[in-house]
Amino acid sequence: MSVIEKIYDLLKKESIIELRVVGKDLGVKSVTTYKKAELLDKIMEKLDNDKQGLMELKEKLNIDDDNDCKENELKEKNIDYREGTEETEETEETEETEENSRKYDSNENKNNRRNDFNSNNVFKQVEQRVSSSNRYKSNSGNENNQGEYKGFSSNNIDRKITDAFFSTPPEMTEENKAEGVLEILPDGFGFLRGTNYLSTENDVYVSPNQIRKFGLKTGDFVTGVTKPENPNEKFKGLMYIYYINGDHPSTGRSRKPFEHLVPIYPDEKLVLETDAETISTRIIDLFSPIGKGQRGLIVAPPKVGKTVLLKKVANSISVNHPNIKLIVLLIDERPEEVTDMKESIDGEVIYSTFDQVASHHVKVAEMVLNRAQRLVEHGQDVVILLDSITRLARAYNLTISPTGRTLSGGIDPGALHGPKKFFGAARNIRNGGSLTILGTALVDTGSRMDDVIFEEFKGTGNMELHLDKKLAEKRIFPAIDVYKSGTRREDLLLSESEMEVLYKLRRMVSDDSTQIAADKVIEEMKKTDSNRDFIELINSLDFI
Repeated sequence: MSVIEKIYDLLKKESIIELRVVGKDLGVKSVTTYKKAELLDKIMEKLDNDKQGLMELKEKLNIDDDNDCKENELKEKNIDYREGTEETEETEETEETEENSRKYDSNENKNNRRNDFNSNNVFKQVEQRVSSSNRYKSNSGNENNQGEYKGFSSNNIDRKITDAFFSTPPEMTEENKAEGVLEILPDGFGFLRGTNYLSTENDVYVSPNQIRKFGLKTGDFVTGVTKPENPNEKFKGLMYIYYINGDHPSTGRSRKPFEHLVPIYPDEKLVLETDAETISTRIIDLFSPIGKGQRGLIVAPPKVGKTVLLKKVANSISVNHPNIKLIVLLIDERPEEVTDMKESIDGEVIYSTFDQVASHHVKVAEMVLNRAQRLVEHGQDVVILLDSITRLARAYNLTISPTGRTLSGGIDPGALHGPKKFFGAARNIRNGGSLTILGTALVDTGSRMDDVIFEEFKGTGNMELHLDKKLAEKRIFPAIDVYKSGTRREDLLLSESEMEVLYKLRRMVSDDSTQIAADKVIEEMKKTDSNRDFIELINSLDFI
């Protein structure tokens, strides 16, 4: 078989995207306007007239020059090389000459060619295209490659096309770069969402093949390169994947699902203390410590400073733990509070204001949860500050299909499943990774539904921080109720000296009212510059 026949047979098996690149390199004009067969003919015409291009392509495809005279022989006989067949592997040089006479018998040789190919297991791998190492095609071909950069040799099939031609990834530029949080739709395909995880006209389409091959899930942050723009397509398509959540694409299929990760009690404390003036975070560190993987509930009536407290907690985490991914989720909030939160903290703020429909609240919350779970699967620590879980439950109550039963206050029992799934996702993971969720629950709003929602969530968390309305009315801030606030298994988070001081403090203020106790603690803390000094001060006091 001549060199040009080998080139033709190899190129015929490639996709039109690869052929367009080859044609463009050879100087074929308007490669995107041709169908595959037409483009292949144009390429072969170019190779007939371009000997240098033929030799370069031959080297790239790693084709051995078995018999150079066959090409001239075929041309003299005016036989079209496109009717030729694949040479069998077992033929010797003498057998090749005998087979030339019957090689171009159209019907018989087409059948022989198919049989030869089938025997060599070539056509069986047509669907197994260039994987993530293919620079001209989306790395979405063989699902069995699991994202490994093995090109055509994943199953040791001798395809003659080596990584030398299709191994270099496409260059990422500002024009073709695509990144965003993946949302997979029920039909199997997905889109990379941008700001606030919402659909926009700039979203990038992700094919089902890519999703299956790399094990992509809703919430994955995908970085890649888009295909050339097509005016007939509404959305750009993702051609090549560089990273999944900042890691190599092969990690997508090898990661352990979030549901299979082993949850344990939080055993590493998130220190919130930053300076002497921020009393609220210092009180939390002692009376209601937060650990990695904590499931905390901030119980607060209206107008007691819960939003300010959330901002201080967020800023403390950003300063003391910069490696933790911080997400603030605002559901059914006022637009001005959203802007204030964005400008006040160094973290990702995802929101759905009160002028949006309930289904929008639910979608945003579920996207945030999926995003956090994907990060935890990659071994990262994530903190979600949710304001508020009560409004999220109200949104679910309006969107779910009625179960036929109604609890006191008019809430459907099925509406509590979504918020509980969100809140219950918080956990510390054995062998790395954690998801910490601090959600606010509204009480004393005058709504029976809000009270029922709080009662349903009472006891589900392993940390509670109660804010007192009477303290706020007396302008005692932070309005933290030191009696009711606390953390389960706080001994895993506090040192021995901190535990001793905590017990001592609780005994000291046990006979006082909530207001007096909080006022005493705040005043004593103001006398010291840090919690360490405060511990020494309390230990120096004589108290039995």
